[in-house]
Amino acid sequence: MNELEGKSILVTGGVGSVGSVLVERCLEENPAVVRVLDVDETGLFNLRAELNDERLRYLVGDVRDPDRLELAMRDVDIVFHAAALKHVELSEFNPFEAVKTNVLGAQHVIKSALHTGVEAVVNVSTDKASMPVSVMGATKLLTERLFSAGNVYSGRGGTRYASVRFGNVFDSAGSVVRVFRQQIAAGGPVTVTDPEMTRFVMPTGQAVGLVMDAASTLSGGEVFVLKMPSIRIGDLAAVMIDELADDPDAIAVEVVGPRPAERMHEKLISREEAAQAVDLGEMFSILPTTEVGSEISEAGATDAAVERGYTSADQEPLDSEAIAALLRTSGH
Repeated sequence: MNELEGKSILVTGGVGSVGSVLVERCLEENPAVVRVLDVDETGLFNLRAELNDERLRYLVGDVRDPDRLELAMRDVDIVFHAAALKHVELSEFNPFEAVKTNVLGAQHVIKSALHTGVEAVVNVSTDKASMPVSVMGATKLLTERLFSAGNVYSGRGGTRYASVRFGNVFDSAGSVVRVFRQQIAAGGPVTVTDPEMTRFVMPTGQAVGLVMDAASTLSGGEVFVLKMPSIRIGDLAAVMIDELADDPDAIAVEVVGPRPAERMHEKLISREEAAQAVDLGEMFSILPTTEVGSEISEAGATDAAVERGYTSADQEPLDSEAIAALLRTSGH
């Protein structure tokens, strides 16, 4: 899976913040066709108007529906699985739905790819899957484990499965950046959970680029972990107020405390996972505990420099200037 040129590609959740950029990046690789699967009919309509590319196919469907997935994957070479319920608080209050989409949906993707002879499937995961404390994180961890185990079912020479894990996509739909932006536009207050809370952040384009790099690197069963800077929530709020408010002094900041199942700092790699991790430069690779597919990933890799794990609290947070630069280049 060294290139996408001439390939038939399917992107599930293809109208989301990450999925839509994945679609655009796939088009740059000169594929034969890119199929976009999503339950959001309006989102598909808008994406079609925005991209207007004859290589695109727009499929209304849900990963909860295995029959729809098998039809969508016929003659497909590569699948990027970005469909998921991603919001921690909503998943906490709707756990049955999170399981249906994130766990059962992932199983349907894995089995459909196996049945239709797809070459490789890349699952888009989250830092919340590492030692999860939330329903969403737990479902995404199970999704990762299912994808790693998928290689056991397909065997050597069958469909290859791997996951890519990263933190918050800066200024994506539902992100704290969007929330702060709206609150500032409304005149405040800006509601901060805890000023010392930290999060991993990365622009959408960079995250998607590394997802595609992982796709060309995978052997099968790995969880690729993208290296990301961290940010303090209090610093982010202060910079956004300075950058976006007409009168920064008029915008109050209100500390409201963590939301349900929200943790103080995020973890990309746990201490236990670090024992299975190797450093590939721009990313780490957590190797599968099974033997399937791990040999290629180990070639040329060095030991991971994350023996105690890789958490947002251990990273030097971005300073105000770096946050402002990230905000200006976020595209909004």
